[in-house]
Amino acid sequence: MSKKGILLVNLGSPKSTAVEDVKEYLDEFLMDEKVIDYRWFFRALLVRGVILRTRPAKSAEAYKTVWTDEGSPLIVITKKIKEKLQKTVDIPVEIGMRYAEPSIETGLRKLTEQGVTEIVLFPLYPQYAMSTTETVIDKAEEVRKKSFPGIKINYVQPFYNREIYINCLAESIREKLPENYDALQFSYHGVPERHIYKTDPTNTCNLNDCCSRESNPSHQFCYRHQCFKTTETVIEKLNIPKEKTVISFQSRLGNDKWIEPYTDETLENLPKKGVKNLAIVCPAFVSDCLETLEEISVEGKEEFLHAGGENFHYIPCLNDEDRWIEVVKTLCEEKMKDFYLS
Repeated sequence: MSKKGILLVNLGSPKSTAVEDVKEYLDEFLMDEKVIDYRWFFRALLVRGVILRTRPAKSAEAYKTVWTDEGSPLIVITKKIKEKLQKTVDIPVEIGMRYAEPSIETGLRKLTEQGVTEIVLFPLYPQYAMSTTETVIDKAEEVRKKSFPGIKINYVQPFYNREIYINCLAESIREKLPENYDALQFSYHGVPERHIYKTDPTNTCNLNDCCSRESNPSHQFCYRHQCFKTTETVIEKLNIPKEKTVISFQSRLGNDKWIEPYTDETLENLPKKGVKNLAIVCPAFVSDCLETLEEISVEGKEEFLHAGGENFHYIPCLNDEDRWIEVVKTLCEEKMKDFYLS
C-alpha cells in the first residue's frame, strides 16, 4: 500500500558565514544553467574566473548581518514552516534545498526511509521562473530517476493568483502596514529578460505589452506577468489606489538586460516624486532571507533615506504565520488528490 509525504523545497543557504562555505554555495547556485544560462564553458569562465574571486567575501559579510544563533534565516524559517505543517497533517513532512544542505536528495531520502512512495513536492515560490520553480522540478526529477525510481512525485504549481494565497498575503500586509505611508512598493526578485522568452513554449510573449493583457498563452510561464498579477490582486484586496503602489525588480547580476523597473533605481527616484514615507514588501519570497533582510531592509533603506526619503518600513515575508501554514496545507492536499486519479 502506498504511503504519502510532503517535501517543502526552498532556495538554500551557505553552511555558515565563512568565506569558503559561501564560495561553495555560490558555485553550486551560479553554475546552475537555469540561473546563469550560458554554455558551460562561458558560465564557468564568468562564475569561477570572475565572480567567485571577489563575491564570496562580500556576500559572507552580508550574511553575517542577517545570520541568527540558529543559523541561516531561510533555513530556520523553512524548518519552522515544516514543524508547524507537520502538526496539522498525519503524513511525514521534510524539507529540501535546491542548493546546499539539506538537499532535495536528502529530503527525498528521509521520506523514503519512512516508507513514503508518493510525494507532494512544494517549490516555495509563488511565481514561476526558470531559476526557481523550473530548476527545482528538473533537479527533483534527476534525483528521482537516479536514486528513487520507485517513487511518484506530484508538484505544487505556482500559486501567484490563487485566492487563498492572495487573501493570506493581503491580510499579512494589512496588519503590518504603517498608518501613514505615501507609497507601497512591491519588490520582486529580478530575472534576465531572455529568461522570460526561454520559459515560454507558446512563443507568444512580448514584454512590451502582453503582461498587462487579461489573458495570453504565455502567462502560465511568464514570471513578469505573474508578479504584476500578484500585485494587482493584492492591492484590490487591500483597497489601495493603484497610483499609491509601485512595482520593481531587485537583485540583478552582471550587465545583461534584466526586467524593469529596477528596485535600487526606484528607491532613489521615489523621494524626487514626493514619496517620503515608504512601505515595501517582497512577494517573490515566502521566507525572509538575505535578499529581503539585507538587500532591502538594510541597503534599500539606506538608498531611500540617502535620496531624501524620511521613513522606510519593510514588511516581513509570510514566514511561519499560521495563515500561511494553512495555505501550504491546502495546496499540498489538492496535489495529494491527484495520486488517486493517476
